[in-house]
Amino acid sequence: MTSTASMSRVNLLIRGGYVLTMDAAGDIPGGDVHIRDGVIQAIGINLDAPDAQPVEASGKIVAPGLVDTHWHLWNALLRGMSDGLPSADGPDRSGYFTACAGLGRHFLPDDTYAGTRLAAAEAIDAGITTVHDWAHNVRGREWAEAGLRALAESGLRARFSYGYRAGHPNDRLMDLDDLAEFASRWHAYSTDGRIHLGVAWRGTGGSNPAMRVPRRLYETEIMAARDLGLPVSVHACGPAAAAGQVRTYAECGLLGPDLQLVHLNNASAAEIALAAQARAPVSVSPWTELQIGYGQPVTGELLAAGLTVGLSVDTTMLSGNADMFAIMKAVHACANGQARHEFALRARDVLRLATIDGARSLGLGAVTGSLAVGKRADLIVVSADAPNLGVLTDPARLLVTAASPRDVELVIADGQILKRDGRVTALDVPAVTRAARMALDGVVARAAG
Repeated sequence: MTSTASMSRVNLLIRGGYVLTMDAAGDIPGGDVHIRDGVIQAIGINLDAPDAQPVEASGKIVAPGLVDTHWHLWNALLRGMSDGLPSADGPDRSGYFTACAGLGRHFLPDDTYAGTRLAAAEAIDAGITTVHDWAHNVRGREWAEAGLRALAESGLRARFSYGYRAGHPNDRLMDLDDLAEFASRWHAYSTDGRIHLGVAWRGTGGSNPAMRVPRRLYETEIMAARDLGLPVSVHACGPAAAAGQVRTYAECGLLGPDLQLVHLNNASAAEIALAAQARAPVSVSPWTELQIGYGQPVTGELLAAGLTVGLSVDTTMLSGNADMFAIMKAVHACANGQARHEFALRARDVLRLATIDGARSLGLGAVTGSLAVGKRADLIVVSADAPNLGVLTDPARLLVTAASPRDVELVIADGQILKRDGRVTALDVPAVTRAARMALDGVVARAAG
């Protein structure tokens, strides 16, 4: 699988922008960035690249592409349906997990494709160039391949974390034979290296005792992933009833730098210390954690412990959209509000979570997340022309507190233009949304029938 044939890697010289490298080089006001063959060739002032197409960025912000570290892309099809399963009287108020599992079991591969494409289009529009597709409705090989095809066609950089299916019985192993076969054929799925494979692990299961996964099963699953050399991600200590999960993983000897921990809202200080000792990366998703009742994100505590933290869309069933600028703003406000200190978490540090630290949390810090010579060309150009910006006072702070997806003028991933002049070009957005509506109609009809 490769990206769409209509896209090719460009030779561009982005000129005169305020360059936020998020690297040791620091900021470069009035800077240029030359990209060619999918790679950042040079960064500086008054660069000479006569064979490159010039892009004027004066008065604009040039920054690394934003990085999502945990997102169930498939259920973008179910946006706004977190209140519960549909009924004649409206949602039955059974909640997100019931709706996700109840509708997810009626997904066909084409529905996974439609949902993933919808999420990918929104990611591009929002300036996100890397996504972690936490695919927890893999109902068989065809579903996984459908999600991968959508990612490949989008042009995004991604980790595809192969998971279980929505509603998977807690007393049965996920399909480890299929995972092994999938991994053995990975070269056929990611021919250009933009997408890498991981595993979405159930761990101990849900916080409800009836949803707990027996130890012999969850240990078998994670060891199978590690035997294949694959990075693993798990929801941990989100709701209060799930407190203690990190301690359990530590006692079982399962924590490590290859195990990403998602949420941690209700992890104890001792558990956070255990995660830090194991160098396990963390993903936080403030909007969904607040919406579903997990409590405040604990970003400040995680950073104080020395953990590598990235930001997460999680699911647009709960968050409503994939606005990474709003996610940054939420993390910023929550951290300072909890600490009762205006500068407990500075805006530039929040931007790091959405760029280089997010990339590091996915093991991609040497590839993307900052603007540096030799790294892949994943970047955005943000216009300051709209009235919500209008001035360029502190560009890093403006991206965190003032910018929105509508301000993202240019999106480049792996040297390919995905959005230009404020319009998504990598995908036919009207066709994507039409297909999503048709797919949802089918899912709801099958669920009702």
